[in-house]
Amino acid sequence: MCRPSATFAVWSSAWLNGAAASDDVLDALLAWGEAHDVVAADAAAADAFALPLAFNRAATPVQLLMALRSQGAKSLHLVLPVPGDVRGLGGGGPFTEAALRAGDALVLPDLGFGLVPEPIAEGLVRWTVYSLTSPTTPEYVPLGEAEHGLTDAIRNSAGALQTLDVASDRPGVRAELSAHLRSRPDVDWPAGTPGRALRVLQRAEEIAAILAIASSDEPGGALSASASTLRAQALRPLSDAVRTARCAAVNEAVRVFAEQTAREG
Repeated sequence: MCRPSATFAVWSSAWLNGAAASDDVLDALLAWGEAHDVVAADAAAADAFALPLAFNRAATPVQLLMALRSQGAKSLHLVLPVPGDVRGLGGGGPFTEAALRAGDALVLPDLGFGLVPEPIAEGLVRWTVYSLTSPTTPEYVPLGEAEHGLTDAIRNSAGALQTLDVASDRPGVRAELSAHLRSRPDVDWPAGTPGRALRVLQRAEEIAAILAIASSDEPGGALSASASTLRAQALRPLSDAVRTARCAAVNEAVRVFAEQTAREG
């Protein structure tokens, strides 16, 4: 469900705050690849996290977890950038370029670093730590606001698609939707993850599956290039709402784990 960075953000936050074991984090990452390794993109990141530079022998996720703890990491902020929306990435540079390429990134605003996962071979995901080119302030969207935004976007997009006549009935669409959802990685979440955050994530996944089907050119979809363009424009607000909901849910879970430790302290 969601993206590799979402899995790592929530599970590593649970681990950092005593709500999960390191093996739990590693097991959760297996949903995205049979193996994971870690490198640094630049000298500052290599020194801060005691990681090898890219093209050297890679480190392990356990080493990354230990580095996060030794650096005093308190917050891992999920960002799902797309062209035209790179908010929260701390300016341009290699990190922004990699995050856009992956569509998936974590920002450590307190430390001034970012983290991007990318599949580099079948079954292998590489996590690269980057120095941020400039400080960034995370944009926190309240979970309720993101949930309402998703509902509004569904309503508005449905009306637009009906106007464009690209939302007509499609034979076998329920089976197609079920197959798409089953094809997604089956990700577990730590005990203590807020229930509302999980519900919003599940709803976002369902809408993402519908978006994937609605964007295809099967019977019932747009047939001409101009209609296809109009369809993409109609679906974009819904796609943006899904990204916002995913980020809000994951970042809320990270916040809750951190606050639990703060209260206990």
